[in-house]
Amino acid sequence: MRGVLPRRHARAGTCRERSRTQHLAQASREAGVERFVFTSTGLVYGPNGGGIAREEDACMPVDAYPQSKLAAERMLLAFEGLDVRILRLPFVYGDGDPHIADVVPFMRTFPPAQRMSIGHHADVAQAVIRLLDAPSPAHRIYNVVDDEAPDLATLFASVGQPPPDGTTPERGQAFAALLDGRRIRDDLGFRPLFPRLQEAIDAGRA
Repeated sequence: MRGVLPRRHARAGTCRERSRTQHLAQASREAGVERFVFTSTGLVYGPNGGGIAREEDACMPVDAYPQSKLAAERMLLAFEGLDVRILRLPFVYGDGDPHIADVVPFMRTFPPAQRMSIGHHADVAQAVIRLLDAPSPAHRIYNVVDDEAPDLATLFASVGQPPPDGTTPERGQAFAALLDGRRIRDDLGFRPLFPRLQEAIDAGRA
Protein backbone atom coordinates (compact mmCIF):
# COMPACT_ATOMS: atom_id res chain seq x y z
CA MET A 1 0.00 0.00 0.00
CA ARG A 2 1.07 3.61 -0.35
CA GLY A 3 3.59 4.74 2.17
CA VAL A 4 4.60 1.27 3.38
CA LEU A 5 8.32 1.38 4.15
CA PRO A 6 10.82 -1.45 4.59
CA ARG A 7 11.17 -2.29 8.28
CA ARG A 8 14.76 -1.00 8.40
CA HIS A 9 13.41 2.48 7.69
CA ALA A 10 10.54 2.30 10.20
CA ARG A 11 12.19 4.31 12.97
CA ALA A 12 13.37 7.09 10.63
CA GLY A 13 9.99 7.24 8.89
CA THR A 14 8.15 7.45 12.20
CA CYS A 15 10.35 10.32 13.38
CA ARG A 16 9.91 12.22 10.11
CA GLU A 17 6.13 11.86 10.16
CA ARG A 18 5.92 13.02 13.76
CA SER A 19 8.29 15.94 13.15
CA ARG A 20 6.49 17.16 10.04
CA THR A 21 3.13 16.91 11.75
CA GLN A 22 4.41 18.72 14.83
CA HIS A 23 5.75 21.61 12.75
CA LEU A 24 2.42 21.88 10.92
CA ALA A 25 0.50 21.82 14.20
CA GLN A 26 2.74 24.55 15.64
CA ALA A 27 2.27 26.70 12.55
CA SER A 28 -1.48 26.16 12.71
CA ARG A 29 -1.62 27.18 16.35
CA GLU A 30 0.42 30.31 15.66
CA ALA A 31 -1.88 31.18 12.77
CA GLY A 32 -4.96 30.92 14.97
CA VAL A 33 -6.41 27.82 13.32
CA GLU A 34 -9.55 26.81 15.20
CA ARG A 35 -9.52 23.09 14.44
CA PHE A 36 -6.76 20.81 13.15
CA VAL A 37 -7.93 17.65 11.36
CA PHE A 38 -5.31 14.94 10.91
CA THR A 39 -5.96 12.17 8.40
CA SER A 40 -4.58 8.95 9.79
CA THR A 41 -5.16 5.34 8.74
CA GLY A 42 -7.23 2.45 9.97
CA LEU A 43 -4.08 0.34 9.77
CA VAL A 44 -3.08 1.76 13.16
CA TYR A 45 -5.26 -0.92 14.80
CA GLY A 46 -2.98 -3.65 13.53
CA PRO A 47 -3.96 -7.26 12.80
CA ASN A 48 -7.08 -8.48 14.58
CA GLY A 49 -8.08 -11.45 12.46
CA GLY A 50 -10.59 -9.52 10.39
CA GLY A 51 -12.58 -8.27 13.36
CA ILE A 52 -14.32 -4.91 13.63
CA ALA A 53 -11.99 -2.16 14.88
CA ARG A 54 -13.56 0.59 17.00
CA GLU A 55 -12.00 3.91 17.90
CA GLU A 56 -11.49 2.94 21.53
CA ASP A 57 -9.64 -0.28 20.65
CA ALA A 58 -5.94 -0.68 21.38
CA CYS A 59 -3.62 0.07 18.47
CA MET A 60 -0.79 -2.34 17.64
CA PRO A 61 0.35 -1.69 14.05
CA VAL A 62 3.12 -3.88 12.67
CA ASP A 63 4.23 -1.93 9.58
CA ALA A 64 6.18 1.32 9.36
CA TYR A 65 3.49 3.43 7.73
CA PRO A 66 0.77 2.93 10.38
CA GLN A 67 3.40 3.10 13.11
CA SER A 68 4.36 6.57 11.88
CA LYS A 69 0.72 7.63 11.75
CA LEU A 70 0.08 6.38 15.28
CA ALA A 71 3.14 8.26 16.57
CA ALA A 72 1.81 11.44 14.95
CA GLU A 73 -1.66 10.83 16.42
CA ARG A 74 -0.27 10.50 19.93
CA MET A 75 1.84 13.61 19.59
CA LEU A 76 -1.14 15.62 18.36
CA LEU A 77 -3.50 14.39 21.07
CA ALA A 78 -1.01 15.69 23.65
CA PHE A 79 -0.50 18.99 21.80
CA GLU A 80 -1.75 21.98 23.79
CA GLY A 81 -3.60 25.01 22.49
CA LEU A 82 -5.06 23.40 19.37
CA ASP A 83 -8.37 21.59 18.81
CA VAL A 84 -7.05 18.37 17.25
CA ARG A 85 -9.37 15.81 15.64
CA ILE A 86 -8.33 12.60 13.89
CA LEU A 87 -9.91 10.73 10.99
CA ARG A 88 -8.76 7.15 10.54
CA LEU A 89 -9.22 6.33 6.87
CA PRO A 90 -9.78 2.98 5.16
CA PHE A 91 -8.40 1.97 1.76
CA VAL A 92 -9.22 5.06 -0.31
CA TYR A 93 -10.22 4.87 -3.98
CA GLY A 94 -12.25 6.66 -6.66
CA ASP A 95 -12.38 9.43 -9.27
CA GLY A 96 -9.56 8.13 -11.42
CA ASP A 97 -7.22 7.32 -8.56
CA PRO A 98 -5.19 4.22 -9.58
CA HIS A 99 -4.91 3.05 -5.97
CA ILE A 100 -6.72 -0.25 -6.54
CA ALA A 101 -4.63 -1.15 -9.60
CA ASP A 102 -1.45 -0.01 -7.85
CA VAL A 103 -2.02 -2.27 -4.84
CA VAL A 104 -2.66 -5.44 -6.87
CA PRO A 105 1.03 -6.49 -7.06
CA PHE A 106 1.48 -5.89 -3.32
CA MET A 107 -1.57 -7.96 -2.40
CA ARG A 108 -1.24 -10.61 -5.10
CA THR A 109 -0.51 -13.36 -2.54
CA PHE A 110 -3.14 -12.33 0.02
CA PRO A 111 -6.26 -14.52 0.57
CA PRO A 112 -8.93 -13.79 -2.07
CA ALA A 113 -11.70 -13.89 0.54
CA GLN A 114 -10.00 -11.37 2.84
CA ARG A 115 -12.20 -8.31 3.21
CA MET A 116 -11.04 -4.70 3.23
CA SER A 117 -12.71 -1.54 4.48
CA ILE A 118 -12.87 1.05 1.71
CA GLY A 119 -13.81 4.70 1.36
CA HIS A 120 -14.49 6.76 -1.75
CA HIS A 121 -12.71 10.09 -2.21
CA ALA A 122 -16.05 11.88 -2.06
CA ASP A 123 -16.84 10.28 1.29
CA VAL A 124 -13.44 11.11 2.76
CA ALA A 125 -14.00 14.73 1.70
CA GLN A 126 -17.47 14.66 3.25
CA ALA A 127 -16.04 13.36 6.53
CA VAL A 128 -13.43 16.13 6.66
CA ILE A 129 -16.04 18.82 5.98
CA ARG A 130 -18.46 17.45 8.57
CA LEU A 131 -15.72 17.31 11.19
CA LEU A 132 -14.58 20.84 10.43
CA ASP A 133 -18.12 22.24 10.46
CA ALA A 134 -19.40 20.48 13.59
CA PRO A 135 -19.64 23.05 16.43
CA SER A 136 -18.41 20.67 19.12
CA PRO A 137 -17.73 17.07 18.07
CA ALA A 138 -18.21 14.60 20.89
CA HIS A 139 -15.00 12.68 20.15
CA ARG A 140 -11.47 13.36 19.00
CA ILE A 141 -11.06 10.24 16.83
CA TYR A 142 -13.39 8.97 14.12
CA ASN A 143 -13.17 6.05 11.70
CA VAL A 144 -14.27 6.80 8.15
CA VAL A 145 -15.64 3.90 6.11
CA ASP A 146 -18.23 3.17 3.45
CA ASP A 147 -20.95 0.54 3.94
CA GLU A 148 -19.27 -2.27 2.04
CA ALA A 149 -16.05 -4.08 2.86
CA PRO A 150 -15.49 -6.05 -0.36
CA ASP A 151 -13.26 -9.10 -0.50
CA LEU A 152 -9.99 -8.80 -2.38
CA ALA A 153 -11.27 -10.92 -5.27
CA THR A 154 -14.00 -8.32 -5.86
CA LEU A 155 -11.56 -5.44 -5.48
CA PHE A 156 -9.16 -6.99 -8.01
CA ALA A 157 -12.00 -7.74 -10.45
CA SER A 158 -12.97 -4.05 -10.45
CA VAL A 159 -9.71 -3.30 -12.27
CA GLY A 160 -9.82 -6.40 -14.50
CA GLN A 161 -7.41 -8.51 -12.47
CA PRO A 162 -7.76 -12.17 -11.43
CA PRO A 163 -8.17 -12.80 -7.70
CA PRO A 164 -5.13 -12.98 -5.45
CA ASP A 165 -3.69 -16.47 -5.14
CA GLY A 166 -3.61 -16.71 -1.33
CA THR A 167 -0.13 -18.23 -1.24
CA THR A 168 1.09 -16.12 1.70
CA PRO A 169 -2.00 -15.42 3.83
CA GLU A 170 0.14 -14.32 6.78
CA ARG A 171 1.22 -11.23 4.82
CA GLY A 172 -2.40 -10.09 4.67
CA GLN A 173 -2.93 -10.15 8.43
CA ALA A 174 -1.59 -6.60 8.96
CA PHE A 175 -4.41 -5.35 6.70
CA ALA A 176 -7.21 -7.56 8.02
CA ALA A 177 -8.94 -5.19 10.47
CA LEU A 178 -12.33 -3.81 9.38
CA LEU A 179 -13.40 -0.36 10.55
CA ASP A 180 -16.52 0.36 12.58
CA GLY A 181 -18.08 3.53 11.20
CA ARG A 182 -20.96 4.06 13.63
CA ARG A 183 -19.41 6.86 15.67
CA ILE A 184 -19.09 9.34 12.80
CA ARG A 185 -22.59 8.50 11.61
CA ASP A 186 -24.15 8.95 15.03
CA ASP A 187 -22.20 12.09 15.96
CA LEU A 188 -21.82 13.92 12.67
CA GLY A 189 -24.58 12.54 10.44
CA PHE A 190 -22.12 11.00 7.97
CA ARG A 191 -23.74 8.87 5.27
CA PRO A 192 -21.63 7.52 2.38
CA LEU A 193 -22.32 9.04 -1.02
CA PHE A 194 -20.99 5.80 -2.52
CA PRO A 195 -21.89 3.11 0.03
CA ARG A 196 -20.63 0.26 -2.16
CA LEU A 197 -17.87 -0.20 -4.71
CA GLN A 198 -20.30 -1.24 -7.44
CA GLU A 199 -22.26 2.00 -7.05
CA ALA A 200 -19.11 4.02 -7.69
CA ILE A 201 -18.30 1.83 -10.70
CA ASP A 202 -21.81 2.27 -12.11
CA ALA A 203 -21.54 6.05 -11.69
CA GLY A 204 -18.16 6.13 -13.45
CA ARG A 205 -16.55 7.33 -10.21
CA ALA A 206 -14.31 4.37 -9.41
